[in-house]
Amino acid sequence: MKVLKIPDATVNRLSSYSRILEEMLTSNLQVISSEKLAMLCGVNSTQIRKDLAYFGEFGVRGVGYSVPSLLQEIKTILGMNRKWNLGLIGVGNLGSALAANENFRRQGYIFAAAFDIDPAKIGRKLPGGLIIEHLDDLPGISQTSKIDIGVIATPANAAQRVASRLIKAEIKAIINFAPVRILVPKGCHVKNMDFTIELNYLTFHLTRENDPPEPAA
Repeated sequence: MKVLKIPDATVNRLSSYSRILEEMLTSNLQVISSEKLAMLCGVNSTQIRKDLAYFGEFGVRGVGYSVPSLLQEIKTILGMNRKWNLGLIGVGNLGSALAANENFRRQGYIFAAAFDIDPAKIGRKLPGGLIIEHLDDLPGISQTSKIDIGVIATPANAAQRVASRLIKAEIKAIINFAPVRILVPKGCHVKNMDFTIELNYLTFHLTRENDPPEPAA
């Protein structure tokens, strides 16, 4: 049976829908129309119906979506209905900030282990209680801590080597905060989070607004 290919853009939008639905539930809103949900998510209602159609039939025509039910369905689709253990590699300023961010835990992403190679950091306790381990101990700790996702927060020149170690430790999902793209074999999923690319997007639009191009002759 052929597995249906879900566009990455659809997966990203599902996350946005989930966040808005969480806010609606907090406000005790039980039903929402596709038009209202679309407006809050910055898309059109047709796009919402198309995204959800990949996974089944949701909502009632003329009524809308049950907020609790749709939220639960989307969380199940995205795997947000369970806890995921994260292994942090690189406990510098960025890594420390990531480990201290309580929003990850609230969303079900738990930092279960932290690694570095700096002797001055090994054995130090992070605010959340994690003890920084040496990267050489990754294979064993990844098994005992049941790490699902590796989080790379190292300098760029170390990121690929760290990714290779994660793959050897049979960790098949990586989020990479180092400012370089890493290569992984088929079967390993990677998300490169390069802040400079996002900043370039913003400065492009600021430049266009401050100095718009001359109209074509």
